[in-house]
Amino acid sequence: MTTDALSRPLGQPSAFGRLYNGTALPVAVVLAIVVVAWYLGAIWLNAGLVEQRLAQAEKPAGLAEFVHTAWSLDRPVLPAPHQVAIEFYDSVFTRDVTSPRSLVFHAYVTGSATLVGFVFGTLLGVLLAVGIVSWRTLDRSLLPWIITSQTIPILAIAPMIIVVLGNVGLTGLMPKAVISMYLCFFPITIGMVKGLRSPDPLQLDLMRTYSASPSQVFWKLRCPASMAFLFPSLKVAIAISLVGAIVGELPTGAQAGLGARLLTGSYYGQTVQIWSALFMAALLGMALVAAVGVVERLTLRHMGARP
Repeated sequence: MTTDALSRPLGQPSAFGRLYNGTALPVAVVLAIVVVAWYLGAIWLNAGLVEQRLAQAEKPAGLAEFVHTAWSLDRPVLPAPHQVAIEFYDSVFTRDVTSPRSLVFHAYVTGSATLVGFVFGTLLGVLLAVGIVSWRTLDRSLLPWIITSQTIPILAIAPMIIVVLGNVGLTGLMPKAVISMYLCFFPITIGMVKGLRSPDPLQLDLMRTYSASPSQVFWKLRCPASMAFLFPSLKVAIAISLVGAIVGELPTGAQAGLGARLLTGSYYGQTVQIWSALFMAALLGMALVAAVGVVERLTLRHMGARP
């Protein structure tokens, strides 16, 4: 038995054991597989462009030069991971955040529309859920239409929203926020309805035994019980809200925002720029979901839930 094993408290796993039993090792393995597959896919998809370039050079090329060329094209079909990483670093850390060439600038524009739409969607979803739970007429008449509204493709309805709001003078951030609200209110409504109806009938009977008013039943029983359903719905909603903000930037010809960055890259064949913008959108979505998670922990801790 080694000295390190003797020095560890009884029952405490080693560093490798904690790594193996945790999430770090599986995530690292999957990430390594994705990166290797990405590099191989770049060679395969860029093979046609590489052959054209080497044919123009009129010189024989070995495997090493072929692979190097596939991973260093200016406008590849699929950029290599290091190309995306370099473009991402340059766009985030080497350019002024107020510059239109900075991904931070575009993320701020898209993030602003996302948050505004998320706030509006949250208010709308909660109000609809309270109405559906409180009045049976709304439950029977409104809930089916809420579900039906999500069957309409957002790519079809987004231009209509932009045109209608543009005719009444609402341009810029507001149309994107409305599209985000349209997407994100649905999971909030459904989750909140489920949460408000989650109390056990025995608990409701106990509140009636205490002669509790409907408002007291709502604030002291239904509302606390709904928190376990609300926050998972908020995490889904804010991610969908980001998608709505990006989609809202596509048909407007916007000059700023991650959607505009993607559209510009597709126009000029800048695939490296497209992929770097996609990674920024993914990181922005992760940050927004993490922020909702922080609010969830603080709220549940304030309510006396276990950490």
